[in-house]
Amino acid sequence: MNETLNETEAKMAKAVEHSREEFAAIRTGRAHPAMFSQITADYYGTPTPLQQLASFTVPEPRVVIINPYDAGAKNAIEKAIRDSDLGVNPTDDGKVIRVSLPELTEERRKEYIKLAKSKAEEGRVAVRNLRRTAKQAFDKAEKDSEIGKDDNTGAEKKLDALTKKYVDSIDEMLKKKEAELLEV
Repeated sequence: MNETLNETEAKMAKAVEHSREEFAAIRTGRAHPAMFSQITADYYGTPTPLQQLASFTVPEPRVVIINPYDAGAKNAIEKAIRDSDLGVNPTDDGKVIRVSLPELTEERRKEYIKLAKSKAEEGRVAVRNLRRTAKQAFDKAEKDSEIGKDDNTGAEKKLDALTKKYVDSIDEMLKKKEAELLEV
C-alpha cells in the first residue's frame, strides 16, 4: 500500500515537472532560453533539440543570442526557429544567431494564456488519472482481502491529499504564467 502511494507520488511529481517544462516553453514578453526547449532542428538528418546544438544567452530582455557549437548547424537552427510557433524571425550575425522578440499583442497574449490553461488541464488530468489508477489498486487489494476497509479508507485519504497537493501546484504555476503573460 505504501509502495503504491510512493510510486504514485513520484509519478505525480513527474507530471507536475512535465507541466513546468510545458509552461517554460510558452513565450512571454521576456526572452529566456527555455522558450527553445521544445524546438528540434534537422542536424545531419536527425531531429536534434536546439539545447544540444547551441548555447543561449539573453543580453537584453527581448533578445536571445544563439551561439551554435557547430557552424554547419547554423542554417538548420535558423530554419527550425523560423518554422516554430514562436512567431520570431532569427537573423544571422556571422558567428551567432540573434533572435529579437517583438512586443506581444493583446491577442497573442490571450492565445498564450489559452495555451497555458490547456497545458495546465493536461497536467491536472494526468495527476487525476494517476489517482484513479492507485485507487483501483487499493480497491482491488481490499477486494482480494489483502488490506482491510479501514486501510483502504486511510490510503484513499492520503491519495486525495497527494492529488490536491499536486493539482494545487499546477494551478499555482498557471497563475504565475498568466501573471507573466499579462505583464506589459
